[in-house]
Amino acid sequence: MRIESAEVVVTCPGRNFVTLRITTDDGLTGWGDATLNGRELAVEAYLREHVVPLLIGRDAGAVEDTWQYLYRGAYWRCGPVTMAAVAAVDTALWDIKAKAAGMPLYQLLGGASRVGALAYGHASGRDVPELFDSIRLHLERGFRAIRVQTGIPGLDTVYGVAASEAGGGQRYDYEPARPTALPVEEVWDTRAYLRHVPGVFEAVRAEFGPELPLLHDGHHRMTPIEAARLGKALEPYDLFWLEDATPGEDQAALRLVRQHTTTPLAIGEVFNSVHDYTALLGERLIDYVRSAVTHAGGVTGLKKVLDLAAVYGVKSGIHGPTDISPVGMAAALHLDIAVHNFGIQEYMPHTAETLEVFRTSFTFADGLLHPSDTPGLGVELDLAAAARFPYRAAYLPVNRLADGTVHDW
Repeated sequence: MRIESAEVVVTCPGRNFVTLRITTDDGLTGWGDATLNGRELAVEAYLREHVVPLLIGRDAGAVEDTWQYLYRGAYWRCGPVTMAAVAAVDTALWDIKAKAAGMPLYQLLGGASRVGALAYGHASGRDVPELFDSIRLHLERGFRAIRVQTGIPGLDTVYGVAASEAGGGQRYDYEPARPTALPVEEVWDTRAYLRHVPGVFEAVRAEFGPELPLLHDGHHRMTPIEAARLGKALEPYDLFWLEDATPGEDQAALRLVRQHTTTPLAIGEVFNSVHDYTALLGERLIDYVRSAVTHAGGVTGLKKVLDLAAVYGVKSGIHGPTDISPVGMAAALHLDIAVHNFGIQEYMPHTAETLEVFRTSFTFADGLLHPSDTPGLGVELDLAAAARFPYRAAYLPVNRLADGTVHDW
């Protein structure tokens, strides 16, 4: 079974997605997600110019060999653009392999280790009453774990908070790359954030009780000592995790955070290689790994991360916002079902427009996701529908301090 063709599809059904289609000489088709939020065309060009020509005629069943060929052969290893391109090829080949076997992908990864993957939803609000309404809505939709984000007094907009003014009247959810000529600039104040957030979680616990798993994302905004202070202040509210407390590239920062708080720590959505995790896992500085299939080299790449994490008792928390396409989401769910060290799965339902383009079969019920038993990934892309939604330039926001200094998200 040889690769006969490969095609890169860029579409924007509400937001941009980059998808790779690989077709074999016996007519099987596999799909891979290569979306890099706000930098989509960089990956599209990398695939089209540098990867697709290398695939034609290769053995479609040689998944590991192709992964190593693309990873090692380029000399310039890792990085988000390279690893998103590798991920697209890898995921498409796994899709083909599972279709050829007539099995859902998770069966080729060792079979099911659980009946479903616990998912958490994104609740947010500009103030506490609005946040409570969002939490109640997510609970009504069946979520059994909730990420809590809130507006900050004195700040007009906060990244990751729905209905902030920067949304232009539209719901402003997590990772909102918006179609603008230049990135939207938002003002940030860490001291105001640190004063406000513990009180929000106190209010949430008082309203919703001690059993509901609560998560919070710091979006890399804090210094080590600030993150340590927040983690300590949140201990009475028993968080499931505190995510991305410090910038991902400064891994040594988590040593100080770990010394000062027992709040579980999660990081990794900006990581793209198992090598990004070796010190964090070896020194037991984190509790959950957050990489996405789409950005960490595909099913093969992320499986390497999760297997190493399992050695240290660290669990998965795969990145899954709406800038991961339904193809990437489905691939994550197959890993969630198969790996022993599953922790939780991030889940934001895609829009109706997106689901016109991507025909999915995974399900969500009673707080659990399941990838379905359809052979392969269980997702197909409708090319005619994709053509109706051309690419639009879109950018993530940029944070500045009150004095104009560019700050982390």
